[in-house]
Amino acid sequence: MRQSKLTDEQIVALLREAEKGEKSIAQLARENEVTEQTIYRWRRKFGGSTVPDVRRLKQLEKENARLLRLLGQREVEIDGMKELLRKKW
Repeated sequence: MRQSKLTDEQIVALLREAEKGEKSIAQLARENEVTEQTIYRWRRKFGGSTVPDVRRLKQLEKENARLLRLLGQREVEIDGMKELLRKKW
């Protein structure tokens, strides 16, 4: 997936501006050079979040990815050990 031009903090600020209703979604999308669909996707992901919440979410996603990678490596090691134990010496 392509990385956004905006940081998570900027996205939250943009969504707060959209909630105020002073500008339309189309106008905000043009100003920030994104599509309206992107703003709606961000709203679904970050809606009602604050900047610290978003930072914590990003940190948890990184940690989760690291743990999944470690689990995958451990599974490969276990599979290798089982294969080695199945062989007759």
